[in-house]
Amino acid sequence: MKHLVLPAIAAAAFAFVLPPAIAQDHEHSSHGAPAAPAAKPTSQPLSEGTVRRLDRAAGSVTLTHGPIENLGMSAMTMTFTFKKGVVPASVKEGDKIRFRAEEKKGQLVVVRVEAVK
Repeated sequence: MKHLVLPAIAAAAFAFVLPPAIAQDHEHSSHGAPAAPAAKPTSQPLSEGTVRRLDRAAGSVTLTHGPIENLGMSAMTMTFTFKKGVVPASVKEGDKIRFRAEEKKGQLVVVRVEAVK
């Protein structure tokens, strides 16, 4: 009989303790609605660099750049990929730019470019 009483007491204790603990993890204002995705910051930091080589057909650009804070990367020269339309048509080899690079599927990709005037 003692073997049945102890598990029953433990189960009853969890029945009273666990639901309030779980309830604290949920936002009360949503009432079961899925949480909205986190808002992206309106201003993403840009890094500075110089275009060393630009191959628009291949979608690659080699940059000599300063630190890339969002990637924890120090200054160096390296090649990035980019999608069509990301690098403005006016940008050419030798130009100074401000850019945003991100890691996507294991590759470093330039997602935004601004020419420095």
